[in-house]
Amino acid sequence: MENETNKKSVTIYSTPTCHFCHAAKEFFEKNDIAFTDYNVASDTDKRQEMVEKSGQMGVPVIVIGDEVTVGFDEGKIKSLLEI
Repeated sequence: MENETNKKSVTIYSTPTCHFCHAAKEFFEKNDIAFTDYNVASDTDKRQEMVEKSGQMGVPVIVIGDEVTVGFDEGKIKSLLEI
């Protein structure tokens, strides 16, 4: 279920073994934020897309609207989502 306050699209580029990726996804789920998750460990096209957006290979890369955030910065994510 999508939260009415979440009008921006949310995408996360992650890997299955990344602790901060799991923390970010749990945060989105707990706050009813709909998101698209790409596993860049197995999806080479999405890995290349992530590198083009962020300029690096580190995960998670979280895209909220047009804003790219590298890592799980809960304060910045709350601010971008206006929650």
